[in-house]
Amino acid sequence: MATHSAHIEDPIKDDISSSPNTSDTEVFSEKPTQKNVEITKDGRNSGYREKEDDLDIEYEKPWKWEKFLPGGYSPKRMLRFKSPKSMYNAINLFAGIAICFYGYDQGVMSQVNLNHDYQKLMGIYPLDNNQRNTAAEGGIVAVYYGGTLIGALIAGSLADRAGRIKAIIFGCFWALLGAALQASAYNITWMCCARVIAGVGVGAMDAVVPVWSAEVSSHSARGAFLAIEFVMNIGGLALAYWIEYFAYLNPNKVMAWRTPLALQIVFILIIGIGINFFPESPRWLMKMGREDEARVVLKATREGSVDMELKSIKRVVKHELETSSINHYGAMLFPKDEYSRQLRWRTVLAVWLQIMQELVGIGVVTVYAVDLFHLAGFSENTSRLLSGFNNIAYIFSVFIAVLTLDRVGRRSTMIWGAVLMAIELLIAGILDKYASQDGPNQRSYGAGVASMVFLYTSTFGATWLTTPWLYPTEIFPLNVRAKGGAWSVVGWSIGNGVVTMITPFLFDAIGYATLLLLFALNIFVIPFVVYMYPETSGRSLEDMDAFFENAGSWNLFKACRNMRDADIEDWKWTEKARKFDVIEDKEVRGSGGNGEKDNGLQKVFGRNSSSSAAAASSSS
Repeated sequence: MATHSAHIEDPIKDDISSSPNTSDTEVFSEKPTQKNVEITKDGRNSGYREKEDDLDIEYEKPWKWEKFLPGGYSPKRMLRFKSPKSMYNAINLFAGIAICFYGYDQGVMSQVNLNHDYQKLMGIYPLDNNQRNTAAEGGIVAVYYGGTLIGALIAGSLADRAGRIKAIIFGCFWALLGAALQASAYNITWMCCARVIAGVGVGAMDAVVPVWSAEVSSHSARGAFLAIEFVMNIGGLALAYWIEYFAYLNPNKVMAWRTPLALQIVFILIIGIGINFFPESPRWLMKMGREDEARVVLKATREGSVDMELKSIKRVVKHELETSSINHYGAMLFPKDEYSRQLRWRTVLAVWLQIMQELVGIGVVTVYAVDLFHLAGFSENTSRLLSGFNNIAYIFSVFIAVLTLDRVGRRSTMIWGAVLMAIELLIAGILDKYASQDGPNQRSYGAGVASMVFLYTSTFGATWLTTPWLYPTEIFPLNVRAKGGAWSVVGWSIGNGVVTMITPFLFDAIGYATLLLLFALNIFVIPFVVYMYPETSGRSLEDMDAFFENAGSWNLFKACRNMRDADIEDWKWTEKARKFDVIEDKEVRGSGGNGEKDNGLQKVFGRNSSSSAAAASSSS
């Protein structure tokens, strides 16, 4: 059930990544003036038009409620570093702390649920052979994801209106309130309300932090950060678990469950206070007509000249403002024209992929691992230790994804991951049947179950952990990026909420057959991946636009035939864009690196494609 807020690819930066550094000017030294600007008393534009470089832009007016939201970006307060690389490292470290908090917040309930003092206080003791208490246990965990769904939708809109930083602070406020209420809860109603409130905050941060970090940082080390990002997420999950394990050894059982919940506050304060000292998204600043500030942010985070990227951002902002009438949640679900129908298609793919990520069963293992091992015949303490070591193995499995994801492709990674997990769960379920029965080989069967669970978790970490978070970042256009990220979190919330709600009841009702059910669900998701999801590896956002414009069918194989019949050269969307890589490489080498490779891309795709096409596949 571990989440990951994927570090989103920014094709704008890739578009200028191959251009030479034309300026060694010191950071912040360049201060251009704006023209034809109508400025209010507080120094901001009031919604003006500017014509520069053939771009006639009517910038968005500041949202009237923005000033009532606490914190936010300030050029005077922003951290200053000697080099953009230092700023890049600071941004990634800060984003990593936020990602670690997501993992901690999800994993923190895994052993709280087992604390007898907690169970008695919530009125759910005992859990064994009591359907009402078992359902209540699952409900307390699951209501959190109702909050994350609400928080993601609010923050996706708030990030566009008030800025990324204020949206993150909004999330921190609700997460802080929720954490304090959870740690002080005295009954089940109190705890459920606290869980929903905390979920609103985490959902907001989960939707906005990836967008913010993608738009303010350069991406010269995508693979490395991909590894760091997921390791931090699962590391947060493991940290919560081991803190709770040692708290469990404390004879004071009250503090054993309240302390881990209260420690969430430490993460939230670091994020909520620290974000005020970082730069705002230059794309959002440009959208609000604050070009000088956008240039300052780019100079702080990029090497060399930023003029080309600034112009690229202007073009994207112009398109975003022109399509603002359909840049809302309603249009993404209830389309009125062809463009919004394509947005709905992408939204369904993103939401359903996140739901499928939870259906393959990771929530059962991460939240209810102790119950799973105990069901296999292990003692309570041994079950707790096995769960903790399983989380550590989970961390290291992420590095396999870093090495294989781009080489194998998104579709193959998910298909073969589901196949392997299905086999492991089938074997674990059969062994678990005999491990739960007394006999001379009970311990051996239990060891077999533990081995399969470890293999299953590692397989998930190497395959399905990464792709459902990476995939949406590669299919949504830039002008709906924040809302696309919010929809992705909505799917994650729905999947997690359903799985965590029913898992305790399944363990109590069908025991070992829970693993066999998960085996069936892994088989269930394979046809959806095969027939619905195009391969995004090696393709740019422009190429994704071409697919959704010309495919004409949700059946991927029929879509490929339609594109082939339309004489579109890149029509094999069941495979990686191998031909693209070859042509691009030839054009670059043939032109001596003088920037003529776009002509080669036009030969392949029949359209302009940015130099980010290959790089977009490796973003996180």
